[in-house]
Amino acid sequence: MYACIDLGSNSFHILIAEWIDGRIEIVERSSDSVQLGANVRKTGSISPAAYKRGLGCLQHFKTLMDEHPLEQYWALGTNTFRVTDNAQNFIQAARDIGIEISPISGVQEAVLIYAGVNNSLPASDNHRLVIDIGGGSTEIIIGRRHNLLLTQSMGIGSVAWRDKFFSPKTSDSLLLEKQLDAAIAASKAVFDGISIGVKKAGWEEAYASSGSVKMLAAICQAHGFEKGEIKLSALQTLKPQIITAISGGSDLLGLKERRRELLLPGLAVLVGLMQSYTVECINFSPVALREGMLDFMVKNKNTLAIMQNSHFPDVSLTGNL
Repeated sequence: MYACIDLGSNSFHILIAEWIDGRIEIVERSSDSVQLGANVRKTGSISPAAYKRGLGCLQHFKTLMDEHPLEQYWALGTNTFRVTDNAQNFIQAARDIGIEISPISGVQEAVLIYAGVNNSLPASDNHRLVIDIGGGSTEIIIGRRHNLLLTQSMGIGSVAWRDKFFSPKTSDSLLLEKQLDAAIAASKAVFDGISIGVKKAGWEEAYASSGSVKMLAAICQAHGFEKGEIKLSALQTLKPQIITAISGGSDLLGLKERRRELLLPGLAVLVGLMQSYTVECINFSPVALREGMLDFMVKNKNTLAIMQNSHFPDVSLTGNL
């Protein structure tokens, strides 16, 4: 039995699973919106409040882990662990709880995300564009089967864009629209930085994962658009309704209340990306980093460290039990 812990800038996740008769069986999932990366862009540090939330969540995860006969676990720290000046202090506090965290680079994160998404899809020779919009970074991968043609991690995410562009609890719809337009333009400018590489690699299928994408897919479906798809035209059509709902604090079909404050920044990041790479329609993927981690753990279960190679350099597997 294995546990994969994904410590993102917005949410912490744990996935516990076992390998039975040649296939993975999920035993338990849990997540918490810790927002470890809140205000990191401004301060460069994990805030005391986020620090406390994060450790509380890890204590809960440790309790869950102790309830199962785990062979190995793997806890990965993503963007916030790459950019903050007190990440090592948090890692030591987590170690005291009993969880060893391994920070990974954006490219390493991208490799695992692609593995998780690609392995969940039917085999194909098509070039696949895979996107994961996190709280602090967005990973962009293009691959064909198991060959990676492009792997990039961009310093843009839903929490970072919220802190940079959106005033808290504003009820002025005109101001919100201006903030959203500015956030979309800035998002597109970021993604334009690698647009030549994206176009050179080329792609026939596009997939996106993460909480922000799940939220936008649910909103599109609730308003009569195709299930599991996000069309750029649909987002543009829904933009006035989204702004009205956020400014007035009213309900919006498909929106869960706990995701409300990240709706506009998540929308801005995704629209900017779709505009930059001329993506008219993107498919929601319910799997991503955690499933990629699990796949790698199972395939390398007899090793004490992840094998270093050109596809996945310099990451050690910690937490052998």
